[in-house]
Amino acid sequence: MTKWEYATVPVLIHATKQILDTWGSDGWELVQVVPGPNSDVVAYFKRPLQE
Repeated sequence: MTKWEYATVPVLIHATKQILDTWGSDGWELVQVVPGPNSDVVAYFKRPLQE
């Protein structure tokens, strides 16, 4: 069974692509994006846990 690790990341609207590309290149898969407390959004990522 795959074990996962998770990350919650604030995403600035003016740098969305750069932020998502950076996390994706590190092996993180975007799971969900929700409105943040300000005008930004919060992204939830997951990737298989390295054992």
